[in-house]
Amino acid sequence: MFRRPTWTRKRAPHILIIVQNLPVPLDRRVWLECQALVTRGYRVSVICPKGPGDPVFEHLDGVDIHKYAPAPEAEGLAGYAWEFAYSWVRTALLSVKVRRRGRFDVIQACNPPDTYWLLALLWRVAGVRFVYDHHDLNPELFRSRFGEPQGTLKKLEYRTLLWLERRSFRAADHVISTNESYKGKAITRGGRSADEVTVVRSGPDTEQMRPIYPEAPRRIDTVNLVYVGIMGPQDGVDQVLHVVDELVHHRGRRNVTATLLGFGDCLEKLKAETLELRLHDHVTFTGRVDRTQMAEYLSRGDIGVCPDLKTPLNDVSTMNKTMEYMAYALPAVAFDLEETQVSGADTVLYAPSGDVAAFADQVERLIDDRDLRARMGRAARERVAAVLDWRPQAEAYVGVYDALTGFHVDGPAVPVTAGVREADAQGRRYVDLHDGEAMEAYLLGRGASDLTVTTEAIRQLAEGGGATVDATADVRS
Repeated sequence: MFRRPTWTRKRAPHILIIVQNLPVPLDRRVWLECQALVTRGYRVSVICPKGPGDPVFEHLDGVDIHKYAPAPEAEGLAGYAWEFAYSWVRTALLSVKVRRRGRFDVIQACNPPDTYWLLALLWRVAGVRFVYDHHDLNPELFRSRFGEPQGTLKKLEYRTLLWLERRSFRAADHVISTNESYKGKAITRGGRSADEVTVVRSGPDTEQMRPIYPEAPRRIDTVNLVYVGIMGPQDGVDQVLHVVDELVHHRGRRNVTATLLGFGDCLEKLKAETLELRLHDHVTFTGRVDRTQMAEYLSRGDIGVCPDLKTPLNDVSTMNKTMEYMAYALPAVAFDLEETQVSGADTVLYAPSGDVAAFADQVERLIDDRDLRARMGRAARERVAAVLDWRPQAEAYVGVYDALTGFHVDGPAVPVTAGVREADAQGRRYVDLHDGEAMEAYLLGRGASDLTVTTEAIRQLAEGGGATVDATADVRS
């Protein structure tokens, strides 16, 4: 149960959010949380590592963001221990700096790692509460990377991760879990009761994240696969390369390309493997992208790919990429992970985990059936807007803080957009999701630029082949 605060509040509560895994606002979930709190009258500060070119401090959209230079890339047990210790100390020092700028009332720590419970306990003597935002299962991550622990050292490492996770659960005044599978771990492994854990899924804000007519047209006789996300050992991005290799070199699909958005520990290795597989003319790595660039790529791509393999971690984790594809009405293929199927339901095609040929079969189904791509894209968009949207999740999230602090401001946690916006901040036209003909035309002719087209016109363009869509044309039947 929530424990009500004993102090009398005469000011808006100040929430300090700690993130080590990604910079903010690049971490989409954390940034949506920040904006929900600000919208409902809370003061918010964030401590996180710097991204390339980031300042050490910025005030952005009502949020104070304090950043430190990240530790060098970790290798081995000693490297990870140094990274965690370094980040912990830098975060602790910045928390003192934040305190000097004004008292904070709650610390929210977003794992990984599971080390900030100790910092929260140190601040508890000053009356600060602790919310554990449980993003990852670190014991499962360990098993996914290294297998079941064998030998004294590996067993000790694994037990240490379990102990750190347990300390995080038990130190928390409340736990936020990203899905029901994680909530189950908080109850069974963390010893928390069901009413001490709130599920807040990482759904997209579908009013902000929706298809646009892309600025850069491309040849509509090609088929573009898109991946967006981190490129780490557990993310299975190499499976995308194997699928493209199967399609291009073994099935003669020379018109297949893949655009891989993101960065991570495996990026350089993936680039090298691309050369080894002779896929350099078919695969593009963009590196780190912002929301503006992501909208461009996902709006003009044909098929989203979710290559995460079934592991102890991946099987019970919610993959943001799946819901992001759905938000952009992008049909997708995924391996048959438990939580991915919860997100995608029947709007995503699935293949048995690790079966590259079966994955390629599903991609081919979509390549050969433009109408199927359109139907699945539409169904995915409808599902993510109706079932997975961030807005109800934001209400649940802010509700945790309202109950914990006794503070409440009436109104939605996500601002209601006045009217229907026709273009984004960059001037790119949104696809009219309520115009059935325009939506169908877009879905059948993904990759076209800012055009008003009909279904039949798109079919004629596709059948003609070899054409690049003219951004100045007005094509009607």
